[in-house]
Amino acid sequence: MRGAGGHGWRAVGLLVLAVGLAVAVLASLRFGSVALSTEAALGALLDFDGSSEHLIVRRMRLPRTMIGLGAGASLAVAGAIMQAATRNPLAGPGILGVNAGAAVAVVTTVHVAGAVTPRSSVWVALAGALTAALLVYVIGAAGRSGATPIKLALAGLVTTALLESWTSAALVLDRRTLDQVRFWLAGSLAGGEPELLWQVAPLMLAGIVLALLLARQLNALALGDDVARALGQRTGSVRVACLGVVVLLAGSAVAVAGPIAFVGLAVPHIARVLTGPDYRWVQAYAVVLGPTLLLAADVLGRVVARPSELQVGIVTALLGAPFLVALARRRSLPSV
Repeated sequence: MRGAGGHGWRAVGLLVLAVGLAVAVLASLRFGSVALSTEAALGALLDFDGSSEHLIVRRMRLPRTMIGLGAGASLAVAGAIMQAATRNPLAGPGILGVNAGAAVAVVTTVHVAGAVTPRSSVWVALAGALTAALLVYVIGAAGRSGATPIKLALAGLVTTALLESWTSAALVLDRRTLDQVRFWLAGSLAGGEPELLWQVAPLMLAGIVLALLLARQLNALALGDDVARALGQRTGSVRVACLGVVVLLAGSAVAVAGPIAFVGLAVPHIARVLTGPDYRWVQAYAVVLGPTLLLAADVLGRVVARPSELQVGIVTALLGAPFLVALARRRSLPSV
């Protein structure tokens, strides 16, 4: 698709992916412990009558589908930005400590306060993600060379390890805290309320718009700092802006759905295979591919363990681990 077709073929490809996303949304509304017909799923949206089938869709499946749309797009775009800004094809949003920071904040709040409301937990998680990302950047920017991609990656690894150790200790020592946060920590779209998504939806939308506006700068950064400077880019400022957008997107997604792995890693690679290295198109494809992958994983988790279900974070980890191994074993990793 990246060759002779040009923009026309990419636009057609994006339209095809949008159809795939619509199919994933419909599957998310239909399948679960109780399978519904297409007519019932669509009727709950277009002609609600208060029946048990319509209530299942409206109260349970529609909210988790909406959260999947927002979280999937946010994680995928954040992953694309991280891979371009760090020139690391194995980078994801978690490299900034966003997941670990959000987890520490929520676990610590529950441990100290005894409980946290769903509405306040969103802002607690977002604050933790922001704090962890700032800590990673401060550590990575220390020294004469500033915040280089390698230093940021190392700072992220160290910070994440420390924060995860704190989270593990708190959960081991306090069973009550574990009972309250275990589903969120596994990464889940279930149990979310529409109000939670509406709180962070403006942040997600702003982050995606900013990411699309930064696409040309990402194209330059992906070529290396020297080339980017020769093209007139202020690499330091652009990288800071990119990291800020990543925190906005990934922090919002983690706040409503918990830490979900591999979406931010895998989707940018799939997008580049389909459309080439131009980040104007990579990001557009990621906006559609991310929620498609996340909703498909969520539906799979509901179906394979019926009448129970696997949390979507577990499913993405099971699917993403082989992908990561295959990617790491390639002789030459794809260009970011």
